[in-house]
Amino acid sequence: MRYIRGFYMSLGMFCAIPLPTYIWDEKLAKLMVATFPLVGTIIGLIWWLTSWVFIAFDLPLMMVASILTVMPFLVAGFIHLDGYMDTSDALLSRRSLEDSLIILKDPRVGAFAVIMLVILLLLQFGAMYTIAQNGRYLALLVVICVLSRSCSSLGIFTLQHMSGSNYTAMLGKDIGIGCKLFVVSIVLVAIVIAVIYAGIVGLLIALATVIGYSLAMRVVYKAFKGVSGDLLGYCLVIGELCGLMALALLQNI
Repeated sequence: MRYIRGFYMSLGMFCAIPLPTYIWDEKLAKLMVATFPLVGTIIGLIWWLTSWVFIAFDLPLMMVASILTVMPFLVAGFIHLDGYMDTSDALLSRRSLEDSLIILKDPRVGAFAVIMLVILLLLQFGAMYTIAQNGRYLALLVVICVLSRSCSSLGIFTLQHMSGSNYTAMLGKDIGIGCKLFVVSIVLVAIVIAVIYAGIVGLLIALATVIGYSLAMRVVYKAFKGVSGDLLGYCLVIGELCGLMALALLQNI
């Protein structure tokens, strides 16, 4: 029951799907983080089913690719995209750590954020167009969403929190082995399902998502000396982009 309540909290926090009520219980914060991958399952299922319906009805590819490009951001309420843009601004400024943290927290949108957003949407649109054109392995969209959020959960649970980031520090305190094992089990189940569903292609998509996330985390963790909500959102977006591009490149295998 506590995990169910944690999942409900996570759904209300990290997904734009309207809920009857919204709850917050700080005691369940770690369970909210542990069930974050389950929110990825919901978002991934919506992404997958939408793509399947659009392709089945043979709608114009440009329109399908455009809608599917923004679909995961829309369903998530753009929360991770916001972190991606904020982190891009701070990271590419190449300033000192103190100045970068100021830029990271600045609510204004800088040039680097706009540039990186355009690059992200172009790459994601290109990948989505190729996937829609071929229509293979669409269910792996769910795996991409689950694994990217699993990486974020494990990041909160295991990495040092950035100075001044009270939010992630609060979410990651008093973590027991049970929460970590829960997330790891979801990762293993997602990879097994991907392999059963698509063989080597499924494994490669899973690896691309995790490796893309991990490399992005390596860069921002070194630059900012810890993790925060914005940095986790940045890595999540990068990880999903890597998984999506791999899925596009492997459509003909």
